[in-house]
Amino acid sequence: MTTPLFESSIASLPLLGRGKVRDIYAVGDDLMLIVTTDRLSAFDVILPDPIPGKGEVLTAVADFWFRKLAHVIPNQLTGIDPETVVQPGERDQVRGRAIVVKKLKPLPIEAVVRGYLIGSGWKDYQTSGKVCGIALPAGLQMAQQLPQPLFTPSTKAELGTHDENIDYAAVEKSIGPALAAQVRDAALRLYSDAATYALTRGIIIADTKFEFGLDAAGTLHLIDEVLTPDSSRFWPADSYRVGTSPASYDKQFVRDYLETLDWNKQAPGPKLPPDILAKTAAKYREALTRLAG
Repeated sequence: MTTPLFESSIASLPLLGRGKVRDIYAVGDDLMLIVTTDRLSAFDVILPDPIPGKGEVLTAVADFWFRKLAHVIPNQLTGIDPETVVQPGERDQVRGRAIVVKKLKPLPIEAVVRGYLIGSGWKDYQTSGKVCGIALPAGLQMAQQLPQPLFTPSTKAELGTHDENIDYAAVEKSIGPALAAQVRDAALRLYSDAATYALTRGIIIADTKFEFGLDAAGTLHLIDEVLTPDSSRFWPADSYRVGTSPASYDKQFVRDYLETLDWNKQAPGPKLPPDILAKTAAKYREALTRLAG
């Protein structure tokens, strides 16, 4: 395994920005280099310790899904080797953890799809009988599969702030009714196809978020990451039980540890012990192995 990368430093390309996990560089006028670091965020705070191998795993998982779901909607991939767009001395920073993508105009929403009643959706349901304003039957239990997957969009928050759930009418107002319907339908189809496949590999995809962008012609594309342990809740199907919070392959493991600390969930985040780092890295690797073989 390579040395963990907390932050990339590609001096040969203009830096466009850094997110919670990804560093983005310009490659000419119409392409971008996205480097997936080993940073980990929890409760919208970037933690000080990188997770070894996390960036490579996220890149491999996302690449797997982009290719598997290409029949549903066009995506950002170009097929260009990222090592060819940087200087020789910078190739170790991109090897196995970077992609060259089309430069697209991102939509200002996150397309969240929920297939199971868990997390903030479960909390909403307990207090209101609804999830993000969508009424559900009475008597559902924690982690129960929903009667049908729900499209529950949210705002796309700035770094360090929280996304906010919005209703479908707000999406229509933001991007227009026709595009809103296209995004909703694409997100639900992507989730359905992915969840069906994942079950054959022993994984339940409880929920996930997608991001979309437009090219110059107005064609909708799938962008950012897709169905990774960072953007999704993966559960092992063989230990899943309705009424209990299932074990997961995502960073919920770290969140659970952080909940045991006396920490106010504000930056700076606490350091993680070596065993938590190692167990989290193993969780990510297992997700990749199960999904892609």
